[in-house]
Amino acid sequence: MSKVKICADSVCDLSEELKSRYGISVIPLYVTCGDKTLRDGAEITQKEVFAHYRSTGKLCATSAVNVSDFEEFYAEQLKDNDELVVITISSEFSGTFQNAKIAAEGFPNVKVVDSRNLSTGEGLVAVSAARLAAEGLSADEIVTRLGDIIPRVDASFFVANVEYLHKGGRCSSIAALGANLLKLKPCIEVSDGKMNVVKKYRGSIEKVIREYVKDRLENVGYEPERIFITHTTSAENTEMTAEEIKKYAEFDEIDITDAGCTVACHCGEDTLGVLFIRK
Repeated sequence: MSKVKICADSVCDLSEELKSRYGISVIPLYVTCGDKTLRDGAEITQKEVFAHYRSTGKLCATSAVNVSDFEEFYAEQLKDNDELVVITISSEFSGTFQNAKIAAEGFPNVKVVDSRNLSTGEGLVAVSAARLAAEGLSADEIVTRLGDIIPRVDASFFVANVEYLHKGGRCSSIAALGANLLKLKPCIEVSDGKMNVVKKYRGSIEKVIREYVKDRLENVGYEPERIFITHTTSAENTEMTAEEIKKYAEFDEIDITDAGCTVACHCGEDTLGVLFIRK
């Protein structure tokens, strides 16, 4: 039986504990802050992204893993494994998937999968792949099974402060002003690899959390293994979110993870999402 290793890019936002538990290796994207280009999660963290913006008023930028990085990564991972299944951020958001595919042309035992998602939406795909690998499935069999799982990933988040979206050119000055004055918090859903605003919440963050969790989970069929709360907010907000989740669903695990640099760069502080797999 061949040994299959599951890999992902750093946008998966999995905790060190989960990466260790499921044996998932991660390759970092790049983050540029001023004149420095650093490896996401290895040389720069979410908190440092925010600190850079607060001190300079300028956003950090992210860029894809390049082909040569992937080639080196594949060669290293294949020293102890027979096959690799590599999960990437949606090809709609980054060139990482395309670069991973190009690099894989020289490695017939590497299979690259577009998660059609980001953050722990991608992480859910990677963990699912790792569970299948542990059952003894081949790389091709895992890729086939992921074809059923990926469309069922329910990934969304709300943004309590639209400043980063505005600075990054993702909403106009007038829209940003209106959102701040009305205390609107847009809910963004990932669907088929693309992001869409599906609702605008109003009011305190506590009120928004209650409404948001109810909207995502009430009367929704779900796979019970796990739900992620992925965030750039305070511990109090994630604790409240976990309690709200328990009102509507019973998951085996509620995993709370920090959003990585990609979400931090584009969505900013006070962003929170719940992510799970639907039935």
